[in-house]
Amino acid sequence: MMNFSLHPQLAESTLGLGPLALSEARINNDRRFPWIILIPRREGLIGLHDLATGDLEAMMLEIRDMSRVLNEVYSPDRINVGALGNIVPQLHVHVVARLKADPAWPGPVWGAGSPLPYDAASPDLEKIREAFKNYTSI
Repeated sequence: MMNFSLHPQLAESTLGLGPLALSEARINNDRRFPWIILIPRREGLIGLHDLATGDLEAMMLEIRDMSRVLNEVYSPDRINVGALGNIVPQLHVHVVARLKADPAWPGPVWGAGSPLPYDAASPDLEKIREAFKNYTSI
């Protein structure tokens, strides 16, 4: 496997969650929106189309599993999935739990106000981390 380095903006705006088979899972550091970001541990990827077939299959399973984590913890009205890359060119996939009560509903979460970082002892962080353990096999 090639060396993997996390884009500085992703490192700055997220909290570590843990490794999956393909990706590094991270939590977007904005408590207003329950949000997991998956970053494949492969260098030079920009879009989903850059993934090898086996890696693409692994990514889809990881999206499903992280959707289940968020569903288990939040019982959201919707799960949104997106791979935008307009600001951060490194391939990363957003898995966002949307609730009708969230401050951006029904619009997009991107650019919706200023982030409210999690407190270090946030019960929500602990719930996400506990649910995540059920979906990791490495």
